[in-house]
Amino acid sequence: MAGRERLFVLEASGGGRLFSVRPDGSDKTVLVTGCRIPDGIAVDVGAGHVYWTNMGVPAENDGSVERVDLDGGHRTTIVAVGTTHTPKQLHLEAADRKLYWGDREGMRVMRCDLDGSDVETLVQTGEGDEDRRDETRWCVGVAVDPAGGHLYWSQKGPSDAGAGRILRAGIALPAGQTPDRRDDVEVLFGGLPEPIDLELDLEARMLYWTDRGDPPRGNSVNRAPLDPPDGRWTSEILVAHLMEGIGIALDPDGDRMYVTDLGGSVYTAALDGSDRHELLVVQGNLTGIAHAVLRTA
Repeated sequence: MAGRERLFVLEASGGGRLFSVRPDGSDKTVLVTGCRIPDGIAVDVGAGHVYWTNMGVPAENDGSVERVDLDGGHRTTIVAVGTTHTPKQLHLEAADRKLYWGDREGMRVMRCDLDGSDVETLVQTGEGDEDRRDETRWCVGVAVDPAGGHLYWSQKGPSDAGAGRILRAGIALPAGQTPDRRDDVEVLFGGLPEPIDLELDLEARMLYWTDRGDPPRGNSVNRAPLDPPDGRWTSEILVAHLMEGIGIALDPDGDRMYVTDLGGSVYTAALDGSDRHELLVVQGNLTGIAHAVLRTA
């Protein structure tokens, strides 16, 4: 069984679209139109599905999660409008067959089964309109380390404010505790410009993230070791000069990363940030991106 690689990309402008391309940027194929500000995306090759989040109208509680076949057929809403407020990055965890996402104005990290059932809140950073005005509470990016038992997420803070954070906690809620009162939450990084999407290279034990804040630390792709030898969390900037970086997808086997920005570009680079170049430009406001190796006979 051979495989063919595709990138799946979300465009929040132009009526909201999901399209796919080859890893060299060629063969652009629009799969879905009419998405309500799509943001996070994940691919389940085995089941033949692409999942994505719709932010909806950020001032309203009308976010949703949808699913479509790899060829764009059988579009289905699996998490109904209003079940989540403003869903952002989406992560599919193959080990426990769950979808995880950050809910920005909902101030939550949430998950559900792959059919949209069993929606639950794992982390709650605030509640109500007064808390919602505090952008340091907004949860955006999400990643999961099933073997390590950790859930990672970003809280971006106000635009370019230098108040962004990356945090982690156990995937499982501690016994007797609630999503808003957990004693296992760790702040790994604080004072970041505006961290957005997260990705994990679990084999290399590295955390990657995009930051859409101001230079010199923002508009960048960053990484940090998940197991710092001295216990001190340090990071390095791998890619700079993005136009408000958002989405990131890793291909560890191919030593590549793929990154999108709101300026409308798709970039690729080696995992250490070298050999960077643009695959696509002027594509609208791009958000989430996923890399997949599709099955072919």
